[in-house]
Amino acid sequence: MTANTAEPEEHTADPADRRREQRGWYFYDFACSVYSTSVLTVFLGPYLTSVAKAAADAEGFVHPLGIPVRAGSLFAYAVSASIVVAVCVMPLVGAAADRTGRKKPLLAVAAYLGAAATTGMFFLDGDRYLLGAFLLIVANASLAVSMVLYNAYLPQIAEPDERDAVSSRGWAFGYTSGALVLVLNLVLYSGHDSFGVSEGTAVRICLASAGVWWGAFTLVPLRRLRDRRVRETGGEGAVGGGWRQLMATLRDMRRHPLTLSFLLAYLVYNDGVQTVISQASIYGSEELGLEQTTLITAVLLVQVLAVAGALGMGRMARSYGAKRTILVSLAVWTLILAAGYFLPAGAPVAFFCLAAAIGLVLGGSQALSRSLFSHLVPRGKEAEYFSAYEMSDRGLSWLGPLVFGLAYQLTGSYRDAIISLVIFFAVGFVLLARVPVRRAVAAAGNPVPERI
Repeated sequence: MTANTAEPEEHTADPADRRREQRGWYFYDFACSVYSTSVLTVFLGPYLTSVAKAAADAEGFVHPLGIPVRAGSLFAYAVSASIVVAVCVMPLVGAAADRTGRKKPLLAVAAYLGAAATTGMFFLDGDRYLLGAFLLIVANASLAVSMVLYNAYLPQIAEPDERDAVSSRGWAFGYTSGALVLVLNLVLYSGHDSFGVSEGTAVRICLASAGVWWGAFTLVPLRRLRDRRVRETGGEGAVGGGWRQLMATLRDMRRHPLTLSFLLAYLVYNDGVQTVISQASIYGSEELGLEQTTLITAVLLVQVLAVAGALGMGRMARSYGAKRTILVSLAVWTLILAAGYFLPAGAPVAFFCLAAAIGLVLGGSQALSRSLFSHLVPRGKEAEYFSAYEMSDRGLSWLGPLVFGLAYQLTGSYRDAIISLVIFFAVGFVLLARVPVRRAVAAAGNPVPERI
């Protein structure tokens, strides 16, 4: 480790103050999840693809920077590029947050940059596919960076035995807001003629409104969360020592191989989760031939059931432990993907059944993964370690979208790509099953919960 270390203030001890911070913390999920739902999962994929097709040549290719790209692959490539950008930024932000103790200002910058880029999607029309790709890269990378800081608050605002429940409630808040806004989106999109706007304008309003929502509700956590003091033991500034702090973090993580083993497992299975989230609307519209209203309804179903799923799996974790509950969810994910491969085109009822199954495991698998990792983080290194977690969550989830895009580029069929995602869940299951989590918690110097 370098000489420039920071001793953090202990987590909030007073129960009333801790609950107040927890309630404020939930609202960042409430704020930013609308982007993930309305923008990334529902509207932007099909809409950006249609914009790219409008700009494509006779063979169906666009040429950003002179590179031939099939119009149908642009969205997947842009998602992958946004993650590469996030990878370059997240570790520095995490190191700076832990060195200075000022997570909140950094969270504000990342959140409002992402919200502004999302609001700017209102101007995505005609053949402006490059503008759309750029705004997607900025918004998606900003979301990933903000989540590093948001997740790093969890060990500070919740006692060890509270974290599964607190993390699950955060996800439930997010899915609730996603469902609420998606209902409003569905009303506007399906009745755009009665509102006097075109279908394209309705989509652009839905995209931009997600940015406004993100920015507005971010005010709540910024008011309620508080930064912890740090005591610097060295003289180097936080900005100048950012890269050295990052290198120290990477060296320090080698001292916790069981934490790294969990991160590897999470990296693999979460790559599958993130690819399903970002590419589901493309698969439904382009491969299955489903209408946009059907896709919106299906994602709305996912949002509603994900609230129950997140809370229900949180209760299961209290009885059976987070690790076992996550393993069950991965087995269900594998069955879902296998069923999705054989899903017939033009069958909305079957698609709704698949969406319902996804909703029941989506929130719980993500919430419990976050809370389980929080037990594996050495105290005082929350933001740095959660930057590595976020790299596994969003930052290194570039392989799935890239493979998805390449498969379509080479074969012209999205169905050929989806079966590959089963590998991510199967391998992730095996890797997670091999992690001795109780030993991992103890090795990180944290108290071991009764069930984990």
